[in-house]
Amino acid sequence: MAAYARVSTDHEDQESSLTAQTDYYRKKILQHAGWQFAGVFVDDGISGLSTNRREGFNRMIDSCLNSDIDLVLTKSISRFARNTVDTVNIIRKLKEKGIGVYFEKENIFTLDSKGEFLLTIMSSLAQEESRSISENVKWGQRKRFADGKMSLAYSRFLGYDKGEEKYTIVVNGEQADEVRRIFFLFLQGYSSFQIAKIMMDEGAEPPCGDSGKWWY
Repeated sequence: MAAYARVSTDHEDQESSLTAQTDYYRKKILQHAGWQFAGVFVDDGISGLSTNRREGFNRMIDSCLNSDIDLVLTKSISRFARNTVDTVNIIRKLKEKGIGVYFEKENIFTLDSKGEFLLTIMSSLAQEESRSISENVKWGQRKRFADGKMSLAYSRFLGYDKGEEKYTIVVNGEQADEVRRIFFLFLQGYSSFQIAKIMMDEGAEPPCGDSGKWWY
C-alpha cells in the first residue's frame, strides 16, 4: 500500500502542503484494517504533463512493478498524470500485475470493470486542461516580451545585468569581452564543446560564477 502526492502550490506553501498530505495518507492507510503503509511518493512542483522528470512517481511505479506495492492511493487523476497515453499505459501495466490505483476525487478504482473506461475519459479532460494552461502561460510570456518586459536568470546569464528600472537590462562590461570571444570562436568554426574547453583553459569566469572551472 502506498500513496502518491504531487505538490504544485506556491513555494512558501509547499512544505506545509506536503506535510499535510503525507500525514493524511499515512493515517488513512494505517487506520485501515489489513493495509500496510509502504510510503508516500512525492513530486514537488513538477508538471504532470510528462512523467519523465517525476522522480517520486517513477520510484513508486518501479516499486509496484517489483511487487513491493499492491495498491496506490492518489488524490485525483490530474495529480497522477495529465497525459492520457501515459496514464492509461501505466494503469494497464499495473493491472497486469494485479495492482490497483484509487483516485479519491473521481472515486475511480482501476481494477473495477468500469475503471479503465472512466479513467480514459477523465484523463483526457485533465490533459486538455493542462495543455490549455500551458498555452495561456506561453501566450502571457510572448505578450510580455512584445511589450518589452522580460526577466532573466541574471546570476547565470552572461553579458547582462538587471537595470535600475523594472524590465531593463544593461551590458556587463567585464563579461562583454567573454561574449565577444565566444562569438569570435563560433565564427571560426569551433563547436560549443571546444569553445567551453578554451574558456576553461583561459581561466575565464563562467556565467554561474564558479571562477575558472566549468563551462558547458
